[in-house]
Order: sequence, then C-alpha cells, then structure tokens
Amino acid sequence: MDFQSKSLQKFGLRELDLGQNGFRAWCGPLDQPISRLRQFTQTLSSDEQERADQYAIELGKNRFIVRRGLMRTIIGCSLGIEPAAVQFHQPPGGKPSIKHRSDKGKLLFSISHSDGLALYAIAWNREIGADLERVRPLNETEAIAKRYFSSREIDAIQGLPASQRILGFFNCWTRKEAYLKATGLGLSRPLNEIIVSMVPGEMARLVSVGGDQKEPSRWSLIDLTPSPGYIAAICVESP
Repeated sequence: MDFQSKSLQKFGLRELDLGQNGFRAWCGPLDQPISRLRQFTQTLSSDEQERADQYAIELGKNRFIVRRGLMRTIIGCSLGIEPAAVQFHQPPGGKPSIKHRSDKGKLLFSISHSDGLALYAIAWNREIGADLERVRPLNETEAIAKRYFSSREIDAIQGLPASQRILGFFNCWTRKEAYLKATGLGLSRPLNEIIVSMVPGEMARLVSVGGDQKEPSRWSLIDLTPSPGYIAAICVESP
C-alpha cells in the first residue's frame, strides 16, 4: 500500500484492485461523523457551499458535502496540494475538469454515487468515466431496457435466467454510463447506440458505438463490485 492510499484510508476510502496501471479507484461511505463533515465543509468552494445549502433535506446536504470533500481530498492528494486549493472548470453541459497541471501531465477524474456509497476514479492523461449503482429490483426494468438498450442487448437480457436478469440489466446500464462519462457526451448520444456486454461472468467490453466497430478499441471497460449489493463500471481510454 502506498502513501496515497494510507493517507486516504482515514477518510473511510478503500482503494479498489483494478489490476492495471495508469488509473486508480476508491469507494467510500457518504454518511460520516459530524467532525469529518465539518472538515469537508471547510474544503468546499463558495459555489459548492451554496449548492449544499439548496438541499431541503439534511441527509442530502450532508452527503453532498462529503461527496465533494472526498473528491477534493483524493485529487488534492494526487496533485500534492490542499483539498481546498483544488479548482475545477465546468463548461456548460460539458465534462468537468481540473485546472491544475503537474509534471505528470493532466489529471482526469470521474465520480458516481448511489445510496450512501461513492465511487471515485482518476487517471493521468487518459479520459476516464465511472458509474455506480446499488443492485435492486426495478418494476420498470423492461420499459427502461426497451427505451435505452439495443435490440441485441434486450435479447441477451431476456435470454438470461430470471435470477440473473437484474444483474445483467445493471451491468448494461453502468457500462454504458461509464462510457458516456469518459467521453463527456452525456445523453447527447442515444444509449441504444452504445452496445456493451452484460452477461454475468463474461468480460466487460464495449462492443460497438453507433455501428462503429473501431471505437471500442479506444477504450477499456472494467466491471467492479465495490461493496456487497453494488455494481460499478469504469471506462478508461486505452494507452
């Protein structure tokens, strides 16, 4: 375990084993002690503090503060600067970026959260996207799949045993979202044009994008189980 991971452990962050070099990921709880909540609040920008104050429910506000505070802590530790000194650039409708540069080049990041757990991924000089979901029953699974999945993916999910269909659904969803976050396209590209593998046990991979068979070679997909009951995917630009 390196110095960075040891420094982040005290904030409840756990580094995930990605089995590859050049990018890293951590997960951590968003429900934290009041003392740490106050510490994170002090690292936020005035804009972030205003956003926190807009939450009507205290739980939502506290989780926002922790989410942003943990993100600043990870990025600050990676850049060797204080969390409060981290500055972001957020273009309208675009992907947020970090203003700082170091001798390693450009640090890129992605964040996702679901039901009290957050996932953070960083990479040097490579685009990266992460998506996290708590695995749960969804009554509208079939309707969502018909709207956002390709016919190939829908057939694959329907071909799974009933006990595996929810897992297949979330495999499909998180991998698509991770790709969109990595590219910064958001929902400007229809989700049903992004075809991914989703059968439980099979390797995560991007199959095609809008019929382009070459686009997948630019990206690597990694599937994760960051915590029991959760599923996640990271999409990173190939070196």
